Amino acid sequence: MSDKTLILMVGLPRSGKSTWARDQGHPIVNPDSIRLALHGKAYIQNAEHYVWAIAHTMVDALFLAGHDTVILDACNNSRKRRDEWKSDRWTSEFAIVREKTAVCLERASDDEILTGVINRMVKYHEPVMEDEGKSYQAMVRQEGLEPSPN
Repeated sequence: MSDKTLILMVGLPRSGKSTWARDQGHPIVNPDSIRLALHGKAYIQNAEHYVWAIAHTMVDALFLAGHDTVILDACNNSRKRRDEWKSDRWTSEFAIVREKTAVCLERASDDEILTGVINRMVKYHEPVMEDEGKSYQAMVRQEGLEPSPN
């Protein structure tokens, strides 16, 4: 068992994942930031392979640099996406941020594409199962609101 821990955030866009991750004090790998640094846009399908290759490299590099815990700040809404992060080099844990879909949609109301993404993610969400590893509810306080169950 490795002494390194990769915390995978799990939750909808605009649910408060990044807020929680920043409050933890660990290095964060964020594919949205990689996209902006790589091509300056929120999403370009043809670049996604590079975005995720960079994210994997960044996680590896942060552990090699001596960090014991790294946070992957992404939605990780499917088992397939979470399974891509399994490794003998670290233990995976899952910080689940639950926020009502309506709240996430309201926070994304100025972005029609993102509201479509949120609605699609709700439809195809796969909850974290016990066999995937340790999971816990990440408590988020954002804009004076406490997290609420879906």
